[in-house]
Amino acid sequence: MDHKVAEAYGTWGEKSMYGRKYMGIERTTFLIGKDGKIKKIFHKVKPEGHAETGLRSAAVGVSDQKL
Repeated sequence: MDHKVAEAYGTWGEKSMYGRKYMGIERTTFLIGKDGKIKKIFHKVKPEGHAETGLRSAAVGVSDQKL
C-alpha cells in the first residue's frame, strides 16, 4: 500500500489498540477553500456527528479563515 499522500498530509502514523501498536491513518477532515488552500483541519474525528460539525463550520465561514 502506498501512503505517500497520507504522509504528506500528516495523517499516517503510529496508532495503538488494546496495547498493540501499528501504523495507520488518523481520521482527519480538511476544509478546503475555493482557492484550494486548507482552511481548517479536524484531527481524530469521530464519525458520529462529525459531518454536521464540518458543514456547520463551513457555513459560518471557518473555511474562509486562515489557519
